[in-house]
Formats: sequence, structure tokens, C-alpha cells
Amino acid sequence: MYQVVVNDEEQYSIWPDNRPLPPGWHAEGTTGDKEACLSHIETVWTDMRPLSLRLRQSAISPA
Repeated sequence: MYQVVVNDEEQYSIWPDNRPLPPGWHAEGTTGDKEACLSHIETVWTDMRPLSLRLRQSAISPA
């Protein structure tokens, strides 16, 4: 079993459900087999740019 995890930059990954999370990552709330977790990530992670880059780019983009 796996869980979907997210870091502070809103980047997604999967992590074995029975292992402690590495620093900087938190559980997103989805658990299941590897395929289910990866499918969920594919659905929700539509912009793969790190949060800091997205914020920077939105600050310099003309309105």
C-alpha cells in the first residue's frame, strides 16, 4: 500500500504507507495500491512547475 504525499512546493509523489514520511513531505490523504495513487496524481497534478516558480511567473505576467 502507498500514500500520496506533497511537499511545500506542491510537488506530488507516492510513499510506502508503512514508512515514516521524509522531512518536508506530508500526506495528501489518498492511499491505495501503486497504480491507484499514481492515477490520482495524474488527475490532480496538472501543473508540474514548483509553487515558487508559479508564484514568480504570475507576479511578472501582465494582467
